[in-house]
Amino acid sequence: MYTCYTLQLHSVLPVRMRPLLSVKLRQLKGIAAASTDEKKITLYYTGKADLQFIRMFVRSFEAKYGKKKEEKKELDVAAYRREAILSVGGFIVMNILKKTNPEFYGSILLFRRVFTLYIARRFIQNGVMGLIKDHQANADTLTATAVAASVLAGKPESSLTLLALSNGAEMLTEYAAERARSQISGLLRLDQRDVWIIENGRERKVPVESLKVGDHIAVHLGEKICVDGRVVGGNAAVNQASITGESNPAIKQKGSFVYAGSVIEAGDLIIVVEKVGNDTSLAQIIHLVEEAQTRRASVQNFADKMANMLVPISFIGAAIVYGATKDWQRVLNLLFIDFSCGLKLSTATAISAAIGMAARKGILIKGGNYIENLADIDTVVLDKTGTITMGVPQISHIETANNVEEKEMILLAASAEMHSVHPLAVAVQKYVKANQWSVPPHDTSTTIVARGMKASVPDFEAYRGGDILVGSRRFMSEEGVRGVPDVSNKTWGKNLLYVARDNQYLGILSIEDPVRPAMKKTLNQMRRIGIDEVVMLTGDSKDVAADVARTMDIDSYHAEILPEDKANYVMKLQKRGNVMMVGDGINDAPALAFADIGVSLGGNKTDIAAESAAITIRSEDPGKLYDALQIGRQTMKVIDQNFTATIVVNSAAMLLGALGRISPLWAAVIHNTATLAVVLNSVRILGPKRPTVR
Repeated sequence: MYTCYTLQLHSVLPVRMRPLLSVKLRQLKGIAAASTDEKKITLYYTGKADLQFIRMFVRSFEAKYGKKKEEKKELDVAAYRREAILSVGGFIVMNILKKTNPEFYGSILLFRRVFTLYIARRFIQNGVMGLIKDHQANADTLTATAVAASVLAGKPESSLTLLALSNGAEMLTEYAAERARSQISGLLRLDQRDVWIIENGRERKVPVESLKVGDHIAVHLGEKICVDGRVVGGNAAVNQASITGESNPAIKQKGSFVYAGSVIEAGDLIIVVEKVGNDTSLAQIIHLVEEAQTRRASVQNFADKMANMLVPISFIGAAIVYGATKDWQRVLNLLFIDFSCGLKLSTATAISAAIGMAARKGILIKGGNYIENLADIDTVVLDKTGTITMGVPQISHIETANNVEEKEMILLAASAEMHSVHPLAVAVQKYVKANQWSVPPHDTSTTIVARGMKASVPDFEAYRGGDILVGSRRFMSEEGVRGVPDVSNKTWGKNLLYVARDNQYLGILSIEDPVRPAMKKTLNQMRRIGIDEVVMLTGDSKDVAADVARTMDIDSYHAEILPEDKANYVMKLQKRGNVMMVGDGINDAPALAFADIGVSLGGNKTDIAAESAAITIRSEDPGKLYDALQIGRQTMKVIDQNFTATIVVNSAAMLLGALGRISPLWAAVIHNTATLAVVLNSVRILGPKRPTVR
């Protein structure tokens, strides 16, 4: 059982720091889950947690990252709006006074200076703290210097419009960035407070928090499922796009598994609860996406370093311009322009938007660093069973002897294989279940290792029983079965199951593991966007591997290899390219860990994949592999566009300002417009795309 503990925060943490605190708390011993909002932290722990240590840990984190001590105070959109309105209002009032009562206007110079410094207080504070703490100038240092220069020159109101532009641009930028973050939180929010629980045959509404494993709940049309569980009654079409990324509703009936966060679009379901609260798949997605926000891509670190390196250039340029022209207007032009905002925001917002877009498609990317790696992938390594193929053997061909019915032969085989867990036996049992036939009981059943099954089946329905043999051709030959045709293993498939009754041949079943629908099309799509080599690794036989490789047009394959050997092959391929390994997250774990990008494909492997793979695709659709590569490439393309636009536009503005071709007002307009433009360009990743027909 989990114990809930709530801790109130003394200060408001910046939005970007809340996921980081949650991640760090979950790393503490005994903490099962942690979530942080604006005013409090909610913890779930097992056993005895050291609450005093947790409180000290949180207070320490607050002291370091809280609003009172943060390097750049994070204002909300409304606060930026107030600052912008105050700046513009002050500028208008000053100009009215200047025209209507110039004497009074001149007499309040001190007030004008103080008012301007008050409006610029945030920039001055952050700029000075940057010099003191980091021993280097930042973008706010430039703005503070420009404000100080205008105040000393006796024209403080000239800075008011520029400050209004800065605050207005900050307001729009924060709004755009918040939109990117809200896309993720909106996608993952459960928004379900109550649920219908079934007790003594009656439905009763109770809080979601009161549910426990084993409870039976009813979910009706239009309601959101709030637990992970299994359907025990009813039929429904369920939209589970937020979990698996599937665009079409999934049909759920008795025995089907359902996820928290999915919505019933038609029908009703009765569900037995298997996972609640922070154990659900939805909670796992939330944790993964939160942690992803804290992992920085190397391009973000590069942008930060580059931005900090370019700040001194503005100071040097301003000093040169002043020395050459003694014109304060030109100096202000250079001081009001910096590269820092555009470079930093363009990368951070693009990475965040990409993670949100991927989550919307059912692709969970564990960090921004993997977004960058996706853009460089040129080699894709695929496991066969469960990745290229469905991982579930099925009967693909049936042939019976003369005067033997298909149903008769299959039911005799199913009776003999009733208790077997061999994949071929499971395929027969699934076929019988799909046809809603009843398997006849057997009197005796014996497993012959590496051969097949022997069973004694009594008469059933309108069919005759007898001594039944089910197994390989060699088994039939050793038992002296009569009438077995001369059939090659390559006639219908690689796994042939022979059936005989009283030593007389009845028929043959061809069983194969089918290739995932659209897998070949996905591989062709990946090649068109820059994948040079596709390699298949499998522990299956060479004949089966060769057949699949030929069918899928795979460049090369390695068969009959152990899980640890897959990692060695991946490392060899890394010597000549960037490798993405796609597997099931269990026997492929070593290879997934060594690859540049490890991807787990399929919803049934999610729990293991969350630990071993960098990317988890919760859908069975292989097209999500192509989508993931596209997101990585699109994101880096957007970042490159942002870098180019930021440097070109700001450099042009600095040059025009130094030549005196534009005023400080237009310099600030150009700079802030460029910054806003690159942020909006990054948010564009989240925008709706025309659906791709697959």
